Amino acid sequence: MNLKRSKIIGIGSYMPGVEVRNEDFLNWEFFDKNGRINKPNEEIIEKFREITHIRSRRYVEDHLVTSDIAAMAAENALKNAGIDKEDLDFIIVASNYGDIEHGTLYSDYVPSLASRVKYKMKIKNPDSVAFDLLYGCPGWLEGVINAHIRMQAGYSKYALIIGAETLSRVRDPYSRDSMIFADGAGAVVLELTENPSEGILSFISQTYAYPEAELLYNAPSLNPDHDQRNKYIFMQGHKIYEFALNKVPEAMKTCFDASGEDIRDLKKIFIHQANEKMDAAVVTRFFKLYGMQVPEGVMPSNIEFMGNSSVATIPTLMDQVLNGMLPGQELKRGDLILLASVGAGMNINAVTMRY
Repeated sequence: MNLKRSKIIGIGSYMPGVEVRNEDFLNWEFFDKNGRINKPNEEIIEKFREITHIRSRRYVEDHLVTSDIAAMAAENALKNAGIDKEDLDFIIVASNYGDIEHGTLYSDYVPSLASRVKYKMKIKNPDSVAFDLLYGCPGWLEGVINAHIRMQAGYSKYALIIGAETLSRVRDPYSRDSMIFADGAGAVVLELTENPSEGILSFISQTYAYPEAELLYNAPSLNPDHDQRNKYIFMQGHKIYEFALNKVPEAMKTCFDASGEDIRDLKKIFIHQANEKMDAAVVTRFFKLYGMQVPEGVMPSNIEFMGNSSVATIPTLMDQVLNGMLPGQELKRGDLILLASVGAGMNINAVTMRY
C-alpha cells in the first residue's frame, strides 16, 4: 500500500519595502528594567550585531497590514505552483498579532486573517476552508504539519500555508530587543502525493509550557514616561537561548531519526531565523549528537538583512534560496532537508522532507 504524503509544489514570499539599518537606531533612547541604559548607542548596537548578526531588517509600508502581505506571498506561491487558486482545499494563515494598522496597537482578528486572505485573493470556492493558527514563531511550520496530517487522512489534495507578521508595530520603541523584530510573509502550496521518494517523511511538535510559557510576553514600555496602557512584545533572551540549545537539537534528532534517512544525506537545515548565533549553536549541537561536524553550507541564513519576522522566516528563507538570493546556496528537487523552529509557548517543531 502506498503511503500518502504531502510535498511542496510552490513557494512564494513578500519582502517589505522599507529597509531599516542598524545605523537608524543611533538616535534612539534605550531602556532596560532598571531605567535608561547609560552606554553609547554605538556600543549597544554593535553588541547587538555581534550576537544576532543582524545589520538591517524589513518593515512593511504604512498602508499595509498582515493580511495584505500574506495574500501577496500566497499569490507568488500559487504562481510558482502553477495551479488554479479555486482548487485549494484549505488555507492556513499563521501569525501572532493579526492585522495591526499603522499607528495603532490593536490586533484585529475578526474576521480571521485566513478569511481576509481568501477574500483578497478573490477565491470563491466555499469548499476552500480558511482558518488561522496561533503557535508563536513555529506557527507556519505547525501549519505545514497540520496540512500534512489532513492530507494524509484524505481530506484534500492542495493546501496553502502562509506565515505573515508585522512585528515592527508591536515592538517597544525603547527596548534593545526592538532591533530584532521585523516584518514579512512567506507561503507554500502543498500537494498530496503517493511517491515515496518525495514529500514530508517525518515531523515532531512539542510544547514546554511550565515554566517556559512566560519566556515571551506582552508588557508596557520599558520607558516609564511612555504610555503604560500600551503593551509590546518582550522576551527573556538569555533563557530562550538556553532553552533552545538544550531542547531543539534533541527534537530535531527525534524528527530526523523517524524519517529513516541517513544523516550524511541531509543537504540543508532551514531553521527559524531568530538569532544567528543561537541558530548556529543549535545546528552544531544537532550534528554533535551524531558525532559529526557541521557540514559546510548546510545552514542557509538571511537574518543579516531580513531580521526576525517570526512565522515568516522559514518560507521566506527557502524562497530566497530557490531564487538565488543567497550566494553559495541552492535547493534542488529531491534534496533531503530538515526544517525546525522554536518560539512562544515554548513551542518546538521540526519536519524532515525531500523537497
